[in-house]
Amino acid sequence: MKRVIRMLPLAAALGMSLPAWAGLVLQNQDWKVELEPSTLALTAAAAGDPARTVSAGVPARKVSGLRQDGLSADWQWDDGRYRWQARLQGRDLTLTLNAAAPGGVELLRQPGAAMGKGLLLPLAEGSYIPAGSKLWRDFLPGFAGDGLDTAENLSLPMWGMDYGRRSLHWLLLEPFNNRLAIRADGQNLALSLSHEFNALNQKRPMTLLLRLGDDNLLAGAQRYKQWLEAEGRYQTLADKIQAQPDTAKLIGASHVYLWGNTLLDASDVRDWPAFLKLLRGPDPLAASLRGRFDAEAAKALRQAEAKPDRYQQRVLMEAVNQALTAEARAGWLVPKPDWARMAAPYQRLRARIERLFGAALQPDASRWGGGLSRKTMDALQAAGLKRLWLGADNWEGGLWQPQAVKAGVDAGYLVTAYDSYETALKPGYREDWLSAQQGEAVYRQCGVTLANGKKKAGFQQSGYYTNPDCVRDTLQRRTRALHAAAGFNSWFLDAYATGMVFDDYTAGRQTGKAEMAAGNEKSMQWVADAYHLPVGSENGNAATSRGIAFAHGMQVPVMGWGDADLQKNKQSPYFLGRWYPADQPETFFKKVPLKQPYRDLYYGAPYRLPLYQAVFHGSVITTNHWLYDNLKFSNAYADNLLAQWLYNVPPLFHLSAASLKARLPQLQCADRAFRPAHEKLATQPLTGFAWLNAEHTLQQTRFADGSRITANFGVAPAAYGERTLPPQSAWLELAGQPGRLLKAGDCAGA
Repeated sequence: MKRVIRMLPLAAALGMSLPAWAGLVLQNQDWKVELEPSTLALTAAAAGDPARTVSAGVPARKVSGLRQDGLSADWQWDDGRYRWQARLQGRDLTLTLNAAAPGGVELLRQPGAAMGKGLLLPLAEGSYIPAGSKLWRDFLPGFAGDGLDTAENLSLPMWGMDYGRRSLHWLLLEPFNNRLAIRADGQNLALSLSHEFNALNQKRPMTLLLRLGDDNLLAGAQRYKQWLEAEGRYQTLADKIQAQPDTAKLIGASHVYLWGNTLLDASDVRDWPAFLKLLRGPDPLAASLRGRFDAEAAKALRQAEAKPDRYQQRVLMEAVNQALTAEARAGWLVPKPDWARMAAPYQRLRARIERLFGAALQPDASRWGGGLSRKTMDALQAAGLKRLWLGADNWEGGLWQPQAVKAGVDAGYLVTAYDSYETALKPGYREDWLSAQQGEAVYRQCGVTLANGKKKAGFQQSGYYTNPDCVRDTLQRRTRALHAAAGFNSWFLDAYATGMVFDDYTAGRQTGKAEMAAGNEKSMQWVADAYHLPVGSENGNAATSRGIAFAHGMQVPVMGWGDADLQKNKQSPYFLGRWYPADQPETFFKKVPLKQPYRDLYYGAPYRLPLYQAVFHGSVITTNHWLYDNLKFSNAYADNLLAQWLYNVPPLFHLSAASLKARLPQLQCADRAFRPAHEKLATQPLTGFAWLNAEHTLQQTRFADGSRITANFGVAPAAYGERTLPPQSAWLELAGQPGRLLKAGDCAGA
């Protein structure tokens, strides 16, 4: 390849020192980059195109030692405190910064005009932010606050700019300790990037890569995937299946959370008069259970007639289950838990309940239970559902219902429960938050220490966030006990794949963010390897993605967390619902409309872009966050389902014993649409994306095997070749198969 060097003095071509004021010009046959070393002001021009200002420059630093040799240059800031190297290679410009001392460094100031036609930002799956959009201009600066953490708040550490026939994409090859600030700049959005060097990460260089793309909006994501592969940080789904064969059961599986994971369901009582008599009787177990009732349950027990009404049945059954759970936890939930013996109290109590109440309950005790029960597994099988991922809200359900777990595994399903080691609580505090009960030693020894010497408060300001290396022994012992007792054949480790990591200054185990991220990945990989099963986590952000086969939260992430209309105002039509009742919490089952601007920001088809899938389709299978299943939002149902079809990602549902009959037809319909396509495409990379109309409501994805999926998000028919796609429909052209039409309305249900 012929390369041309143009720089102010001839000395540059000879590798000689340059004056501090000299600008740099790096040019090859693809493009030309002009860089001001003191400010990093940067313009880029593709061959035949005008120059575009990518960064207006940061406050000037003192420059020394400026040299250029061919298509690379290096210089120093502030008398050697920082050292820069720039290199142009093909369509990549890399800028690498090394620091000799801790300190914060502003790197880029991208003006609003630089966003071109639109900004490509990987907020969860990916967002396309049109230039001049008031919707995004009003939302994004406030959402970003003092800056987005590029490992946690971005699913991929990158962003891009759409210039029509060209595009530019910034990749942050060091995703940690960065802040991406966003502000309104005229009608557009301006971005600024800064990086913090501290005592824990100072030896890690900060490298930025600017990628020149054509009109392919996925070019930056595809370049990032290439980098992950080159760094040995990428594993295909096929590789994961070879290492953990049960991972194959994710292919074609809809994802379902089961609620009602206690010992008994109201339907298990066949003789209420006998059940009440025994519950009111003198048996020590009955007396112990009554002693744990709250005032409402005690009143219901006093007032219940021979056949309690539905309200009394619900209150009493919930009280019995809560009391049983408290009894079981009392047998192991101590400051120094013996994880190997954790399951024994649940087994003993099940046997005692069967002896005491057996005559009043259904005769087959192996079928007792609510959402997580053999009854549910039988119903799912009878409905023709061959592939499912089934998750309980906590692993205690597996201790009460191991026979239900076994029935699900025998049916070919993946069965797991929520587990987490990210927050540790003080023993005795919030014992209902079971995963955070890790014992006195973990609470006192494993909390993250901030630079100011204080411990980092945990989730919801409770307990402490933990260092994964410190808690790994507890993770190994607890998961080993749970795996043996419950028989789970999948695992869900909450938060470890969110990219939320910290600098831990604890004496004797100082750990930077990058090392903590590696610790999260090591723990997830350990579980996968130890039990030969697929592991999942929350979100699946690229910076913490190794070790997982699936993730929940990438397609639609947590939103509106501080919005009172969604979270607190029970009179609001947008209130998501109470975390009650325990066997069917409103927040998961109550159907509501989604408030603007969230409706359009997170579900609006013109603003969605498959950036994450361009990297991880064929590696990590992703869904909505568990807060927002397919049935949650009445005004986003079709857009959500069409996006799942278009990106070839699974639907997500919540089921309980009471909702099973009503929701099963919708799950069956979603399965019929999704499973055949995913069985064909799950291991295929997503290689292309296009808008096929000016409104961006007709969209197409392409896959490595030549398959294409075209979705019409519009409310009117849309022409596609010689075919007309009905409103809110998708046309599947899978390689080697006849075309297939899917209509969102066919699965809408009640």
